[in-house]
Amino acid sequence: MPFTVLNSRMVEARIGPGQRLYSQRGAMLAYRGEVAFTPNIQGGQGGVGSMIGRRIAGEATPLMTVEGTGTVMFGHGGHHVHVVDLTGETLYVEADRLLAFDGSLQQGTMFMGSQGGVMGMVRGQVTGQGLFTTTLGGVGSAAVMAHGGVVELPITPQRPVHVDPQAYVAHRGDIRNKLSTALGWRDMVGRGSGEAFQLELSGQGTVYVQASEEKL
Repeated sequence: MPFTVLNSRMVEARIGPGQRLYSQRGAMLAYRGEVAFTPNIQGGQGGVGSMIGRRIAGEATPLMTVEGTGTVMFGHGGHHVHVVDLTGETLYVEADRLLAFDGSLQQGTMFMGSQGGVMGMVRGQVTGQGLFTTTLGGVGSAAVMAHGGVVELPITPQRPVHVDPQAYVAHRGDIRNKLSTALGWRDMVGRGSGEAFQLELSGQGTVYVQASEEKL
Protein backbone atom coordinates (compact mmCIF):
# COMPACT_ATOMS: atom_id res chain seq x y z
CA MET A 1 0.00 0.00 0.00
CA PRO A 2 1.94 3.06 -1.17
CA PHE A 3 1.99 6.20 0.94
CA THR A 4 0.46 9.38 -0.42
CA VAL A 5 2.52 12.49 0.32
CA LEU A 6 0.22 15.17 1.77
CA ASN A 7 2.97 17.73 2.31
CA SER A 8 6.66 17.69 3.23
CA ARG A 9 5.91 16.54 6.79
CA MET A 10 2.84 14.30 6.44
CA VAL A 11 1.92 11.14 4.55
CA GLU A 12 -1.30 9.16 4.28
CA ALA A 13 -1.83 5.42 3.84
CA ARG A 14 -5.00 3.55 2.90
CA ILE A 15 -5.56 0.25 4.71
CA GLY A 16 -7.91 -2.50 3.62
CA PRO A 17 -8.99 -5.90 4.96
CA GLY A 18 -6.05 -8.23 5.48
CA GLN A 19 -3.50 -5.42 5.21
CA ARG A 20 -1.22 -4.17 7.94
CA LEU A 21 1.10 -1.25 8.62
CA TYR A 22 3.72 -0.66 11.27
CA SER A 23 4.42 2.83 12.56
CA GLN A 24 6.53 4.48 15.18
CA ARG A 25 4.49 5.06 18.33
CA GLY A 26 3.08 8.58 18.42
CA ALA A 27 3.26 8.91 14.61
CA MET A 28 -0.50 8.72 13.95
CA LEU A 29 -1.92 12.20 13.36
CA ALA A 30 -5.48 11.40 12.28
CA TYR A 31 -7.49 8.65 10.65
CA ARG A 32 -10.80 7.88 8.96
CA GLY A 33 -12.68 4.61 9.10
CA GLU A 34 -12.45 1.57 11.36
CA VAL A 35 -8.75 1.41 12.22
CA ALA A 36 -7.12 -0.26 15.23
CA PHE A 37 -3.73 0.61 16.73
CA THR A 38 -2.02 -1.95 18.98
CA PRO A 39 1.48 -2.07 20.50
CA ASN A 40 3.72 -4.40 18.52
CA ILE A 41 5.79 -6.90 20.51
CA GLN A 42 6.81 -9.11 17.59
CA GLY A 43 9.28 -6.76 15.92
CA GLY A 44 7.36 -6.64 12.63
CA GLN A 45 7.60 -9.62 10.28
CA GLY A 46 11.08 -10.25 11.60
CA GLY A 47 9.45 -11.84 14.67
CA VAL A 48 10.79 -12.18 18.18
CA GLY A 49 14.33 -12.80 16.99
CA SER A 50 14.27 -9.47 15.18
CA MET A 51 12.92 -7.73 18.29
CA ILE A 52 15.68 -9.23 20.44
CA GLY A 53 18.29 -8.27 17.88
CA ARG A 54 17.03 -4.71 17.82
CA ARG A 55 17.20 -4.49 21.60
CA ILE A 56 20.77 -5.79 21.60
CA ALA A 57 21.57 -3.24 18.92
CA GLY A 58 20.02 -0.44 20.94
CA GLU A 59 17.48 0.05 18.13
CA ALA A 60 14.31 -1.02 19.95
CA THR A 61 12.20 1.86 18.66
CA PRO A 62 8.60 1.12 19.81
CA LEU A 63 6.22 0.19 17.00
CA MET A 64 2.46 0.17 16.60
CA THR A 65 0.54 -2.31 14.45
CA VAL A 66 -2.09 -0.56 12.32
CA GLU A 67 -4.97 -2.65 10.94
CA GLY A 68 -8.55 -2.21 9.74
CA THR A 69 -10.25 -0.34 6.92
CA GLY A 70 -9.68 3.34 6.31
CA THR A 71 -6.98 5.96 5.83
CA VAL A 72 -4.32 7.03 8.34
CA MET A 73 -2.19 10.17 8.34
CA PHE A 74 1.33 9.96 9.76
CA GLY A 75 3.92 12.51 10.88
CA HIS A 76 6.17 13.01 13.86
CA GLY A 77 7.83 15.98 15.52
CA GLY A 78 7.46 18.18 12.45
CA HIS A 79 10.22 16.21 10.69
CA HIS A 80 10.33 16.05 6.93
CA VAL A 81 9.07 12.74 5.55
CA HIS A 82 10.44 10.91 2.52
CA VAL A 83 8.82 7.83 0.97
CA VAL A 84 10.99 4.99 -0.33
CA ASP A 85 9.32 2.42 -2.63
CA LEU A 86 10.99 -0.99 -2.62
CA THR A 87 10.63 -3.47 -5.46
CA GLY A 88 12.52 -6.39 -3.97
CA GLU A 89 15.60 -4.60 -2.65
CA THR A 90 16.63 -4.09 0.97
CA LEU A 91 16.56 -0.71 2.68
CA TYR A 92 19.14 -0.08 5.41
CA VAL A 93 17.99 2.61 7.84
CA GLU A 94 18.52 3.77 11.41
CA ALA A 95 15.50 2.57 13.44
CA ASP A 96 14.61 5.96 14.89
CA ARG A 97 14.23 7.37 11.37
CA LEU A 98 11.42 4.97 10.45
CA LEU A 99 8.04 6.68 10.53
CA ALA A 100 5.89 3.90 9.06
CA PHE A 101 6.21 0.98 6.65
CA ASP A 102 4.18 -1.69 4.89
CA GLY A 103 3.47 -4.85 6.85
CA SER A 104 4.46 -6.77 3.71
CA LEU A 105 8.10 -5.80 4.22
CA GLN A 106 10.40 -8.15 6.09
CA GLN A 107 11.98 -6.32 9.02
CA GLY A 108 15.27 -7.34 10.58
CA THR A 109 18.40 -6.22 12.35
CA MET A 110 21.72 -7.00 10.78
CA PHE A 111 25.13 -7.13 12.43
CA MET A 112 27.37 -5.93 9.66
CA GLY A 113 30.79 -5.37 11.24
CA SER A 114 32.44 -2.61 9.27
CA GLN A 115 29.25 -2.48 7.13
CA GLY A 116 27.09 -1.63 10.16
CA GLY A 117 24.54 1.07 10.89
CA VAL A 118 25.99 4.48 10.28
CA MET A 119 25.44 6.02 13.70
CA GLY A 120 26.38 2.63 15.12
CA MET A 121 29.60 2.89 13.14
CA VAL A 122 30.39 6.19 14.83
CA ARG A 123 29.60 4.79 18.27
CA GLY A 124 31.43 1.58 17.50
CA GLN A 125 34.60 3.28 16.33
CA VAL A 126 34.81 5.07 19.68
CA THR A 127 33.37 2.49 22.08
CA GLY A 128 34.19 -0.79 20.37
CA GLN A 129 30.53 -1.90 20.52
CA GLY A 130 28.88 -3.98 17.80
CA LEU A 131 27.61 -2.25 14.70
CA PHE A 132 24.00 -2.81 13.62
CA THR A 133 21.46 -1.45 11.20
CA THR A 134 17.74 -2.01 10.68
CA THR A 135 16.69 -3.62 7.39
CA LEU A 136 13.43 -3.65 5.43
CA GLY A 137 13.25 -5.99 2.47
CA GLY A 138 10.72 -7.04 -0.16
CA VAL A 139 8.03 -5.19 -2.07
CA GLY A 140 6.37 -2.25 -0.37
CA SER A 141 6.89 1.28 0.87
CA ALA A 142 8.55 2.89 3.86
CA ALA A 143 8.28 6.47 5.12
CA VAL A 144 11.46 7.77 6.73
CA MET A 145 12.07 10.99 8.67
CA ALA A 146 14.73 13.63 8.18
CA HIS A 147 15.62 17.23 8.94
CA GLY A 148 15.21 19.71 6.12
CA GLY A 149 14.20 17.29 3.38
CA VAL A 150 15.99 14.42 1.65
CA VAL A 151 18.13 14.18 -1.47
CA GLU A 152 18.63 10.85 -3.26
CA LEU A 153 22.23 10.45 -4.44
CA PRO A 154 23.03 7.64 -6.88
CA ILE A 155 26.12 5.56 -6.16
CA THR A 156 28.04 3.75 -8.90
CA PRO A 157 31.33 1.83 -8.87
CA GLN A 158 32.92 4.75 -10.70
CA ARG A 159 31.37 7.44 -8.48
CA PRO A 160 31.39 6.73 -4.73
CA VAL A 161 29.71 9.25 -2.43
CA HIS A 162 31.14 10.75 0.76
CA VAL A 163 28.57 11.68 3.43
CA ASP A 164 28.68 13.27 6.85
CA PRO A 165 27.34 10.47 9.11
CA GLN A 166 24.89 12.86 10.79
CA ALA A 167 23.44 13.76 7.39
CA TYR A 168 22.93 10.08 6.49
CA VAL A 169 19.32 8.82 6.52
CA ALA A 170 19.32 5.44 4.74
CA HIS A 171 20.66 3.55 1.75
CA ARG A 172 19.67 0.70 -0.53
CA GLY A 173 21.46 -1.49 -3.02
CA ASP A 174 24.80 -3.27 -3.03
CA ILE A 175 26.64 -0.64 -1.01
CA ARG A 176 29.86 -0.88 0.98
CA ASN A 177 30.52 1.55 3.85
CA LYS A 178 33.89 2.80 5.00
CA LEU A 179 34.23 5.24 7.87
CA SER A 180 37.37 7.35 7.99
CA THR A 181 38.71 10.38 9.80
CA ALA A 182 41.65 12.69 9.47
CA LEU A 183 41.80 13.11 13.25
CA GLY A 184 43.59 11.09 15.87
CA TRP A 185 41.72 8.92 18.38
CA ARG A 186 42.16 11.50 21.17
CA ASP A 187 40.61 14.16 18.96
CA MET A 188 37.62 11.98 18.04
CA VAL A 189 36.49 11.20 21.59
CA GLY A 190 33.90 13.71 22.75
CA ARG A 191 33.36 15.32 19.35
CA GLY A 192 29.71 15.62 18.40
CA SER A 193 30.22 16.86 14.86
CA GLY A 194 29.90 14.29 12.11
CA GLU A 195 32.60 16.23 10.25
CA ALA A 196 35.15 14.44 12.42
CA PHE A 197 34.19 11.42 10.28
CA GLN A 198 33.52 10.88 6.61
CA LEU A 199 31.41 7.99 5.40
CA GLU A 200 32.43 6.66 2.00
CA LEU A 201 29.72 4.66 0.21
CA SER A 202 30.74 2.70 -2.85
CA GLY A 203 29.12 0.09 -5.08
CA GLN A 204 25.74 0.29 -6.83
CA GLY A 205 22.67 1.84 -5.22
CA THR A 206 21.25 4.97 -3.64
CA VAL A 207 21.98 6.90 -0.45
CA TYR A 208 19.40 9.20 1.16
CA VAL A 209 20.92 12.35 2.67
CA GLN A 210 19.15 14.94 4.82
CA ALA A 211 19.69 18.67 4.52
CA SER A 212 20.72 19.11 8.13
CA GLU A 213 23.19 17.48 10.52
CA GLU A 214 20.71 17.63 13.39
CA LYS A 215 19.71 14.40 15.13
CA LEU A 216 16.07 13.31 15.40
